[in-house]
Amino acid sequence: MSDRYAVVTLDELASDQPGGATWHAIRQTLGVQAFGINAWTAVEDGQQVIGEHDEADGGLEHEEVYLVVSGHATFTLDGEEFDAPAGTLVHVPDPAVKRGATGTRSTTILAVGAKPGVVFTPSSWERSADALRYWPTEEWDKAIALLEEHLAETPSSGVTSYNLACALARAGRREDALARIREAVTTEDRFLELAQTDDDLASIRDDPSFPRP
Repeated sequence: MSDRYAVVTLDELASDQPGGATWHAIRQTLGVQAFGINAWTAVEDGQQVIGEHDEADGGLEHEEVYLVVSGHATFTLDGEEFDAPAGTLVHVPDPAVKRGATGTRSTTILAVGAKPGVVFTPSSWERSADALRYWPTEEWDKAIALLEEHLAETPSSGVTSYNLACALARAGRREDALARIREAVTTEDRFLELAQTDDDLASIRDDPSFPRP
């Protein structure tokens, strides 16, 4: 790579995510600033490749295009399923549409998005995901430092608070972890259900102050 151009393969950008599809961190690694672009590859049949979400939450309002690069995917758009073999393009201009996709082993989906007419801002999810590379090596101090830095810049990010709670719990910092998980579920309701079964939080789930449905 140089300052003027880059030629890489998706495999070179692969980053394993704990319990999930392989993430190809395209935007971050290449330094793309005009739009979001990333890809994910399923590591097992039936795996969630694109997590269910909408782009209205948090004010991102991104218009998105997905391309099934390889394998076979099933997209769900506002509850309706669409078969998507390799070569399929899925355009979602409405940020309020709930979208997600599953795939067979080795299915790769490319995602491109940005908010029309404004300077691109990376999502809190993408910034928080930087820290997940430390999960396989259990380098919790590094993960915590990175997540705390992100949270200082975006204090209203529920996903950053949630991932920070997980890292703190894994590091044995019980009280700090409890404070962050309470903060996460207060910021975004969706984390309340996830917190009940997440292995990262097992060490603190017996505490009376742990949030319950």
